[in-house]
Amino acid sequence: MSVGDTGQHSRLSLSGLSCVYGKVAAVDNLSMDISPGEFISLLGPSGCGKTTTLRMIAGFVRPTGGTIAMDGETISSTEGSLPPEKRQMSMIFQSYAIWPNMTVAENVAFGLKLRRIDRASIRTKVQSMLDTVRLGALADRYPAELSGGQQQRVALARAMVIEPRVLLLDEPLSNLDANLREEMRFEIRRLHDAFHFTTVYVTHDQGEAMVTSDRIAVMNLGRLEQIDAPHALYTRPKTRFVAGFIGRTNLLEGRISGDRIAFDHFDLPRGVFEGLPATGAVVFSVRPHCISLHRQAGASDQHIAVQARLVERAYLGEHWDYVVSPLGSDVRLKVAATPSQVFNVDDTLWLKFDPQQMAPIEA
Repeated sequence: MSVGDTGQHSRLSLSGLSCVYGKVAAVDNLSMDISPGEFISLLGPSGCGKTTTLRMIAGFVRPTGGTIAMDGETISSTEGSLPPEKRQMSMIFQSYAIWPNMTVAENVAFGLKLRRIDRASIRTKVQSMLDTVRLGALADRYPAELSGGQQQRVALARAMVIEPRVLLLDEPLSNLDANLREEMRFEIRRLHDAFHFTTVYVTHDQGEAMVTSDRIAVMNLGRLEQIDAPHALYTRPKTRFVAGFIGRTNLLEGRISGDRIAFDHFDLPRGVFEGLPATGAVVFSVRPHCISLHRQAGASDQHIAVQARLVERAYLGEHWDYVVSPLGSDVRLKVAATPSQVFNVDDTLWLKFDPQQMAPIEA
């Protein structure tokens, strides 16, 4: 099989997966299916259970409940787990774990030598992989002679050259500076597009997850809050936690009454929204760039426009950050505007809401 052939890439199924330490559930009844060749990111704050989940997939931690299956075969359960060395997986850690006394080429060749592949094949595979990760000219250098980004590429090359059934990455960019992290996000996605390894990636950085992933699994307190494609996760969060963790947002709490939705000192027509209940409380996630500010309300906008006072502003170069409050209301809304839209504190303005960009979430 040649590297890049998707025939070997595996399906992972996590069913009711739990891991309890004492009285603390690090992972609590987690279920998800990962398709062959799919790139999934486990995203969440520290302590949410994402690294424990990754370590259970790798075989380093045995679950206290549920199962992990690869291509239909159970590899982890409460009864027993397949040892990590028999799972045909590769794992990349925060520290890269490349050997300082070996050259770049020797580091990348290490796993192939353990598999007793002939020398000629090793040379061919190593050179091909180094060319792919753009390190072909650095094969004879030692890790101390490389930048952080180059060391990370060595770790990636070593993990991928053995053609794993599943590639696991545990916050691999956390030791890099901001510019290198941004560059390596795209590099990791480029390599995934080249080889299509089934990949599980742990990060607390939403930017990394958004750039690299086919789908993102947002975790909180050991549980799966939502798993979705990046765009769907951002525009249609299902819970308060997801809405607040994935980018900035405004949470608007209201109550449906007849054909109106009543908020604090303002209301909007129920008819411009789809799929709302007939009555009861409702909460919307509204991103700052989904509200626009105007000096005047156009005639066609009257039903979704609200008068407000500008209470704070900050100029950030690429945009203005405004904070506005509907007249008579204690609600404070964050609004992002272009640099040319200059308003002053205490200006009375019109807020225009776009119902298509207001996502109802769990009340």
